Amino acid sequence: MSDGAIAADQLRLLIERIERLEEERKGIADDIKDVYAEAKANGYDTKIMRKIVALRKMESHELQEQDALIETYRAALGMA
Repeated sequence: MSDGAIAADQLRLLIERIERLEEERKGIADDIKDVYAEAKANGYDTKIMRKIVALRKMESHELQEQDALIETYRAALGMA
């Protein structure tokens, strides 16, 4: 087998793996969408839930910095 054939086989396998992972990601995204729909049906505010999920992903120091900046901006705008 030539180097070209080996490289083509490897490329094909990599592409197929990416395609499978893309399909899995789509399935997971659909599952997440279903959970938000369930939450909304139970009266939860999904916009706020999404924000909470994003905040929970943040490092503690990043969250503290963001909170401090928000408070500073609110105070500057007379919203505090």
